[in-house]
Order: sequence, then structure tokens, then C-alpha cells
Amino acid sequence: MCPDRIIRRFAGLFVLASLALGALVSPMWYWFTAFVGFNLLQSSLTNFCPLERMLGAGRLLGCAPRGG
Repeated sequence: MCPDRIIRRFAGLFVLASLALGALVSPMWYWFTAFVGFNLLQSSLTNFCPLERMLGAGRLLGCAPRGG
């Protein structure tokens, strides 16, 4: 599991980056913003976070696999 602070930091970074890319490169990047928002919503309802799983599997940034 990861500290919540790491997950929130990544989510904020992804949202800000996709908004900047949407404004500067192509409006299609706003779909990525929607994807991040959808994942935040589903994570709050299901307690399943894909980013947490990926970081835990790689043991990155102080994250550990679930149950371990």
C-alpha cells in the first residue's frame, strides 16, 4: 500500500499536466483529465486504485504490494 499523499500528488500532477496539454497541444488531452477524475471517483467508492497497485508491484516511492 502507498501513503495517500503519494496518490494525491500523482493525481494532481496528472490533472494539471493534462489541462496544460489540452490548452497548449490538443483538446483531446482533456479526455485524460476525465479519465483521472473517473479513477478518483471509482477509487473512493471501491477502494481499488490502479496507480497504487502499479507502484506497489514495483515497490516504488515507499509503496508495498497489498497484503505485504
